[in-house]
Amino acid sequence: MNKLDNKVALIIGAASGIGQAIAKLYQSEGATLALADLNQDACASICTAEDSAYRVDVSSAESVQALVNAVVERHGRIDILVNSAGILNECPITEMSPDIFDQMIAVNLRGVFLACHYVAPLMVEQRSGRIINIASQLAHKGAIGMSHYSAAKAGILGMTKSMARELAPYNVLTNAIAPGPISTPLLGDVSSEWIGEKEAELPLGRFGKPEEVAPSALLLAASPDGDLYLGQALGPNSGDVM
Repeated sequence: MNKLDNKVALIIGAASGIGQAIAKLYQSEGATLALADLNQDACASICTAEDSAYRVDVSSAESVQALVNAVVERHGRIDILVNSAGILNECPITEMSPDIFDQMIAVNLRGVFLACHYVAPLMVEQRSGRIINIASQLAHKGAIGMSHYSAAKAGILGMTKSMARELAPYNVLTNAIAPGPISTPLLGDVSSEWIGEKEAELPLGRFGKPEEVAPSALLLAASPDGDLYLGQALGPNSGDVM
């Protein structure tokens, strides 16, 4: 028996990187997938006939609400929510405009809030659910040129812990994953100098792969494997944070 048989998993940010790796692993474990991203076609390329793909702008409340409604209409329920959508760029605080900061928060933090806001009531009504928010090790340690990104990811950890306490009485388990540097398309907006310096800092001496993060998301989604995890931030991070 597969670990996620008869489970419907909504994965936001599934077109590439960590979200896509999680989608493929969940699919191999029997989950029915509802995949969402700005790039709907990339999501659709992963889907089987039982799955579904959607376009979503996570910074828009209307877009996220419409997504959740469409998933419930198609699949009847949402058992697992994975928030993996995100952006990444470098900008020193002395040069960062309010618009740059606001965009980062809108996508990387507010987007997580919106998805949880619309999905959590469904899980409370079901009296079951798993919410997995993708944060970052930079929430713990920060990085030069990434105060906006680090702030958004730290916000995810705080929100995850609070949600975990609120939703646990309804058998809805909320956790986070705080990966270290992972080789994904997001790194295309980061300088090669930053990447080289970061890689040299890592005890393992290399960035991780999305497929090395996905098993943490499977652990948190599956039962009984993840039944005792609540308000936690798992850290597949190449030793960047210990």
